[in-house]
Amino acid sequence: MNQPLKGIVPPLVTPMLNSTTIDVEGLERLINHIIGGGVHGLFVLGTTGEAQSLSYAMRRQMIELTCKFANGRVPVLVGITDTSMEESVTLAKFAAQNGASAVVSAHPYYYAAAQPEQIYFYQRLADQLPLPLFLYNMPSHTKVIFEPATVRKLAEHKNIIGLKDSSANGTYFQKLCYELRDVKDFTLLVGPEEMMAETVLLGGHGGVNGGANIFPKLYVDLYNAAVARDFEKINLLHEKVMQISKLIYGVGKYGSSYLKGVKCALSLKGICSGYLIEPYEEFKAPEREIIKKALETIGL
Repeated sequence: MNQPLKGIVPPLVTPMLNSTTIDVEGLERLINHIIGGGVHGLFVLGTTGEAQSLSYAMRRQMIELTCKFANGRVPVLVGITDTSMEESVTLAKFAAQNGASAVVSAHPYYYAAAQPEQIYFYQRLADQLPLPLFLYNMPSHTKVIFEPATVRKLAEHKNIIGLKDSSANGTYFQKLCYELRDVKDFTLLVGPEEMMAETVLLGGHGGVNGGANIFPKLYVDLYNAAVARDFEKINLLHEKVMQISKLIYGVGKYGSSYLKGVKCALSLKGICSGYLIEPYEEFKAPEREIIKKALETIGL
């Protein structure tokens, strides 16, 4: 894996047939579909992958299958977020054994860790990992953030190589870019796709964008346009991204509407199952019809 990692690294959904059975054939189709769109990596067991709803056995199965189906075509990043450091290390070792390139960790959730505690935790975690580590800033789910100064301190560790920011806070992301402007080979990726092109123009390295499960080439093309500073093309492609955000992610008043929309779209396109793991439910017939019409409107 080149450092800094650049481009589009889709956060894989976890295709499920039911709450205990992975849709293996669907996962293979999904990975081939995504890699066929020209992406630069895959991220398994993130928020979009419903990682915290999966048993440890299913997490290991997703790692094994993803690495197998990717077959070295792109780097595979594996989420190891947990409230137990021991479990994170164990999963990282399994990821390394199966050929993953790096691991990703959001804050341990429940008690909110202060900034000095975050430094202490991640330095200790990185010391034990067999793979390089990406930090994962997800304040909506973990209740805390990586302050830019904390990231700067952690970037001094030779095994901490980047950060994915899902805060949707453009000011925060720019502060990260400024804080780390002199740190070579440290990757800064953004989660919310609505701001991906902007962050690339202003110093970021790419996106971990959920919509790339459905339309991988769109996001790759938008990233490339941003790198080339082709503003006419950026505007055209960004319009499509905003359509996806409104028409697919905005169906229903659920905290999980984004994920329901992505999985429903993949199901309608015949790529994989749309099943969500409890406590969430997949969209039923009325919502599926809305998503079907949205896909027709988007026209990709």
